[in-house]
Amino acid sequence: MTDVKSTWRVPRSSEGTIPPLMRSAFGAIVKRAVKDTPGAIGGAFADSQGEMIDGFTTRDPTDWAILTAHYGVVLRLLHAGPEYFIAQHDVLSVIVHSVDGGYYALLAVIEPAPIQQALISLREAARLLRQEML
Repeated sequence: MTDVKSTWRVPRSSEGTIPPLMRSAFGAIVKRAVKDTPGAIGGAFADSQGEMIDGFTTRDPTDWAILTAHYGVVLRLLHAGPEYFIAQHDVLSVIVHSVDGGYYALLAVIEPAPIQQALISLREAARLLRQEML
């Protein structure tokens, strides 16, 4: 079993570099949301099946894709399709925001998380992602 606290508090790369994820304009939009949010460790843009289209993280890209997919499942299970939801955990808060057509954006922030700033950053990212999809 993986220790959640150590997984999210310690960067995975021994060089302190950021794993390559940004492959598109979507990734650049997500990166901006992460950089604009104090304590953010990553963001993602994913489809309705939880498949990450692009993202940005300071953690392991595989772990990031799994986290993104899990919260996509939670979003699909929520009735009435919320605009966003927030999952607050001991060491990490995750904000998931609907985009359009089943797509969603996600932002994760280390606790204590500046939830208001994270939501502002993610809302702007969702708006820009919608525009980029057109």
